[in-house]
Amino acid sequence: MSGHSKWNNIKRKKEKTDGQKAKLFTKVGREIGVAVREGGADPNSNSKLRDLIAKAKSLNVPNDNIARIIKRAEGGEKENYEAITYEGYGPCGIAMMVETLTDNRNRTAANLRHYFDKFGGNLGNMGCVGFLFTQKGIIVLDAEGVDEEKAMEDCFEAGADDFDMGEEAIEVTCDPAVFSDVRQKLEEMGYSFISAEVEMVPSTTTPITDPDAQALMTKLLDALDDDDDVQNVWHNLENEEDLDR
Repeated sequence: MSGHSKWNNIKRKKEKTDGQKAKLFTKVGREIGVAVREGGADPNSNSKLRDLIAKAKSLNVPNDNIARIIKRAEGGEKENYEAITYEGYGPCGIAMMVETLTDNRNRTAANLRHYFDKFGGNLGNMGCVGFLFTQKGIIVLDAEGVDEEKAMEDCFEAGADDFDMGEEAIEVTCDPAVFSDVRQKLEEMGYSFISAEVEMVPSTTTPITDPDAQALMTKLLDALDDDDDVQNVWHNLENEEDLDR
């Protein structure tokens, strides 16, 4: 996945979610709340929280909102969210992994099964597609005004494994174990982040060429995006840019 392609996908996602900020803030807030309860409210000693604060800021979540979420979680929210990853197949056998944070696993499982069944896919058992994905730290930097040689040198010095510069964005890949350190070092070097997350990257990709199947895939992805319990959706669709989203 090239940096340029990655940037196009992120840009399209940001353009869509700009009109759904409340839902987006809720999802990020849920992640921050879980991180606080698991590792404490101090980002200096809780690297997961530190990364999520950076993620929230890249999505333009106001600082006041972030502070309120942390304070509420620190005070002991009643909600107890559970992280569950579901696996299945979309239209044309597209492998999909859906990461959720839920306070009601029965509701979440029923909703996901409904989406997959309705839009030409099927929810599978744990492990049915997981072997097709590898966890990697993916950091996307703004390439505007950046010298490629200097950026490459900085990224590898920070601990990156791979570097790919496109016209508008730089995609940096690293081991998940050092993701937080790499992200923080690049932040300290003054780079501007478009996104920074640990992602599930497919080992192979599959295209969908049939327009009807593409429409079903679009509807499935939109339904998952709109579900409050769904945090991330990973898939091995090769030509996501062809979807009408």
